[in-house]
Amino acid sequence: MSLLETLGLIGIFVYVIAQQMVGSAITGRRLIVLPGVLTVIGILNISGTPGAMDIGLLALGGVVAVAIGLGLGAMTRLEQRGGYLWGQVSKRGLWLWAALILSRVLIVGIAHVAGAHVAASTGAILLMLGLNRVGQAVVVASRAIAAGIPFAPEKDGSVFGASWFSRSNEA
Repeated sequence: MSLLETLGLIGIFVYVIAQQMVGSAITGRRLIVLPGVLTVIGILNISGTPGAMDIGLLALGGVVAVAIGLGLGAMTRLEQRGGYLWGQVSKRGLWLWAALILSRVLIVGIAHVAGAHVAASTGAILLMLGLNRVGQAVVVASRAIAAGIPFAPEKDGSVFGASWFSRSNEA
């Protein structure tokens, strides 16, 4: 991994973590579509032919990333502000972020020692971040829908998944 890639990944992590700690309005596209796109980019950026150790480490990393995402989703404080969804991860969420980063460092270390270069690649790191975001999105979206709090409007004024929150769907 080049220095530029490392700095880019650190920047992405810092941005995502800071945004969640500060809290913000949650749009549906950012919550649901962005993690899917990040996951696909991670898959597409995985280069090389994965061996058995790569597959095992990718699977382990994926399970850990999703589990931590589910935990982050459960601890995200959700409320309605201005009629729309607003969320913030508590400071305790930093422990889960630390666990995610530590798990990646450990898996990358094991991958390097075992010669599993695919599992240690930048693409694998992006994939794990995407899977983590998917895990959190599943929990946050279900909690928002159950509470009847619609996502914040997108830049064009539309509300992603607006029909999921309408009263007419309950009949």
